[in-house]
Amino acid sequence: MSRLVVVSNRVALPKQTHAGGLASAMQAALHENGGLWFGWSGHVGSAGEHALRREHDGEIDYALLDLDRADHDEYYLGFSNRTLWPLLHFRPSLIDYRRADFAGYQRVNRLFAEQVARLLEPDDRIWVHDYHLIPLASELRRLGVAARIGFFLHVPLPPPAVLAALPHHERLFPTLADYDLVGLQTPRDRVALHNYFREEMQAKVGDDGNVELPDGRSVRSGAFPIGIDTANVAAQARRAAKSAATQRLVRSLEGRRLAIGVDRLDYSKGLPQRFEAFSRFLAEHAEWRSRVSLLQIAPPSREEVSEYRELRSRLERLAGATNGRYAEPDWVPIRYVNRSFNQATLAGFYRAADIGLVTPLRDGMNLVAKEYVAAQAADDPGVLILSNFAGAADELREAIIINPLDPDDIAESLDTALAMPLDERRERWQAMFERISTNDISAWCKNFLHALSA
Repeated sequence: MSRLVVVSNRVALPKQTHAGGLASAMQAALHENGGLWFGWSGHVGSAGEHALRREHDGEIDYALLDLDRADHDEYYLGFSNRTLWPLLHFRPSLIDYRRADFAGYQRVNRLFAEQVARLLEPDDRIWVHDYHLIPLASELRRLGVAARIGFFLHVPLPPPAVLAALPHHERLFPTLADYDLVGLQTPRDRVALHNYFREEMQAKVGDDGNVELPDGRSVRSGAFPIGIDTANVAAQARRAAKSAATQRLVRSLEGRRLAIGVDRLDYSKGLPQRFEAFSRFLAEHAEWRSRVSLLQIAPPSREEVSEYRELRSRLERLAGATNGRYAEPDWVPIRYVNRSFNQATLAGFYRAADIGLVTPLRDGMNLVAKEYVAAQAADDPGVLILSNFAGAADELREAIIINPLDPDDIAESLDTALAMPLDERRERWQAMFERISTNDISAWCKNFLHALSA
């Protein structure tokens, strides 16, 4: 059986696997056949310092590469976060493009390829993850690597007209054709990829999705919607329901209803629109005042980027305005928390919440939606309100699907969810739970690797 080599921007070491289902899935896939996980160590060293540290755990080897300050600022903060992230989330007006950042992005991908190539063995399969490493296969091919290489894009892929807004896009996105398989979250993303190849590269796309380029290269593609470890999240939620943290939350509600949102602090998550919609809900449905609160957990991220600092300030102003207008001495409408919680604690919070509010302006998948469903009690489940711009909306069709740009839509959905009869809640939840149990993180991993090996 061939060895699996996983390459990603960051590596989840064994002691960090509680961080998420993706880490657990990669660990399981690597344990099955033996494997190597390569990525940035998270350490920023001195100029020109690229130390490689090796660790070993059971059947898995880990290779962690240090970057220097220029690498970090140009590859990571610059091109990955200030350029590609807004572009791929349909926000070209927020792109901050610098040629030096693009050069740094290419340089680090070349560095990754050189380091990975030294560690490869005959018959290895390579699985590359996400937008940080789009040109990695091209760099590996240039070094003579002939192994099967797959790529999975975890974020959305916009249509060709948006992709073409990127300066020198013709030097980046065509490198996807150097992979054997490109995996995307949804069929819409796959169509966007095919259309880019057709319109910008004059490629032919077969009925089976195989792409043939004029220069003779070919690449396969597929939609592989990522899942969660459904059984584990459900078990965590059952245990966490009795935990001190969950019990404190429940007691603090004093019998009131709870809506919950859990998002990294990012402009793609639609948080200002969510806060404005909750305020409108209270304005238009006075009967729910002092009877329901919104708990929004939003850990800060990328605070080096000005847009993220401005977003945090805006949310604080919006929460303060709503609370100042509607709060009572014993009730606060919006509980806004800027810190992270471990997965087990969040599972307990999800289980205690009557509504899961997931309203991104654009998301590749959004696993919070699936985690909220998995955490619910079968006899009395909550209701999921979900943006139609999240990839999860394709699978979780029994959620209340909303347009996050319409605050009235969200406000009306909150009223509908709070008034929904128990039988309907159970029916909707059961259908979604069965679907995410079948299409879980393990199935996602196996489906992709089977397609790569086919």
